[in-house]
Amino acid sequence: MTIENNFMNKAAFTKLVENAAREMKLPYMDAILHICQENNIEPEDAKKYVSVIIKEKLEGEAISLNFLPSQNTLIFE
Repeated sequence: MTIENNFMNKAAFTKLVENAAREMKLPYMDAILHICQENNIEPEDAKKYVSVIIKEKLEGEAISLNFLPSQNTLIFE
C-alpha cells in the first residue's frame, strides 16, 4: 500500500509503521525505513511524520539496545 506524499500525515504514517513492525516483525527504525522506501520518502523528511507514540517506541528500543542511557539509573560520582 503506497500513499502519495501529499496525503501522508502523522496518523497515516504511524498506522503504516505499526502495521509493518507487527506484520513483518521489524524493529521500529527498520519499519520506518521500509515505509519510507515504499512511499519514496527521504528518511530525513520522515521526521515530520513520526508521532509521539513512535518516538517513544524508538526510544525504548534504543535504550534496550544500549544506544541510549537508561533513564532510571543512578549516577554516583
